[in-house]
Amino acid sequence: MEFLIVMVLVLVVLYVVTIRPQRQRQQTQQTMIDKAGVGDDILTNGGIYGTIVETEGDDIVVDIADGLTVHMTRRGIAAVLPPEEEEDAEDGDEVEDDEEDVVDADIVDEDEDSVTADVEPVTNETNADTAAVERR
Repeated sequence: MEFLIVMVLVLVVLYVVTIRPQRQRQQTQQTMIDKAGVGDDILTNGGIYGTIVETEGDDIVVDIADGLTVHMTRRGIAAVLPPEEEEDAEDGDEVEDDEEDVVDADIVDEDEDSVTADVEPVTNETNADTAAVERR
């Protein structure tokens, strides 16, 4: 009798931990796909980004490039992407900061010459290419 109680408890825990969350994710995914409409940016199961330009029931037409459309079913949608807001301006600022970091790294590289000046070269100068010698 105790074995039966333990098995029932194990099955209940298994349901609560694995099966129920998976079903909730599937329902969320299906709701997202069903709500996708004209103008929404999507990611297809094949990894192609596009914009829905026409819907006809289960069939949709996706614009993946200028003048290039693809006809597909809603089941081919992997994700509906959130609308783009003014994040591009913020990303542009971050890129400028990264460029400054690169410039700073170049300055650091110039300072490294003093650190590596005492390091012995790996190649023997007698066998080395003359262009390689000139670069040092």
